[in-house]
Amino acid sequence: MSTHPEADAPIDLRSDTVTLPTAAMRRAMAEAELGDDVYGEDPTINRLERRAAEVFERESAIFVPSGTMGNQIAIKLHTRPGQEILCEERGHVYNYEMAMLAWFSGCVVRPIAAPRGVLTWALVAPKIQPQTYYIAQTGLISMENTHNMAGGTVTPVAVMEEVCDKAHERRLPVHLDGARIFNASVALGRPVAEITRNFDSIMFCLSKGLGAPVGSLLLGSRDFIAAARAARKALGGGMRQAGVLAAAGLIALEEGPKRLHEDHANAKFLAEGLARIAGIEIDVSSVETNIAIFDVTGTGKEAGAVVTALKERGVLCGAVNPQLIRFVTHLNVSRAQCEGALRAVLAVCV
Repeated sequence: MSTHPEADAPIDLRSDTVTLPTAAMRRAMAEAELGDDVYGEDPTINRLERRAAEVFERESAIFVPSGTMGNQIAIKLHTRPGQEILCEERGHVYNYEMAMLAWFSGCVVRPIAAPRGVLTWALVAPKIQPQTYYIAQTGLISMENTHNMAGGTVTPVAVMEEVCDKAHERRLPVHLDGARIFNASVALGRPVAEITRNFDSIMFCLSKGLGAPVGSLLLGSRDFIAAARAARKALGGGMRQAGVLAAAGLIALEEGPKRLHEDHANAKFLAEGLARIAGIEIDVSSVETNIAIFDVTGTGKEAGAVVTALKERGVLCGAVNPQLIRFVTHLNVSRAQCEGALRAVLAVCV
């Protein structure tokens, strides 16, 4: 089975979450060895968790249905009610996870504006609250790499290490929302274990660029992941014969990272093409991975109207706000489809 849809199918640039499982994944899912994961008896789940821990050089890992669940379990375990969480103002944990850090953990966010989403220690340090009893105390720093709504930007390793090291000096944990950390790894040319070593916990998604249909992993110490199992159960994430999902996840983990450079090249191709269209603004140099966010203000049209017009021409995408549109490349988007998307944008905007 081809990884690309038929020629007359929509060109789906809404997100890399729309990827379809490969033929190899479907076969593995059908043939997966199963057990009850709540009892710790699903061999395929256990194999996936062990392999993820090996790849990231961590003591332990836990499979969860979604990245949101993985992030929220980490926040719950790192904090106590009434504390603040520091994160970039466009961060996923703050904007796109249903305020669960308030519901489930009883915490609030102190957002920090960071150029291109790169959260440096110089930006973080002034926001850490002083040890005063009537002020909500900082309980956690959450970073995101790559940064989704900053355009898939990559935080340099030195920046992440400084934040972690300085935070640990203040006895503050640091969590990484690494939903697309393999994209960052490819862009940086360094293994995921090396670029995430100093974080207290890491979440990454199998169901985005890596191509699995469902699932994410949360990684940390053995004790941390033992506690995460209880938190996962509290959120309704205790799945039973979930090895059917883990089977696809194992293939995604092993094979998915090998082709992410293709998505990055396609996103850069789109950015270069968009930059040549009158009225559209995009910083081509900022497109480092598989996300391109561009401004349509100069066309005289609102982003929502452009999105609707593109859908009529068979191109699916999303508006970030009235000015910005996001394109996301993935394994089911070919170079030919990127060319088609650019033709559609030209027709709609000029």
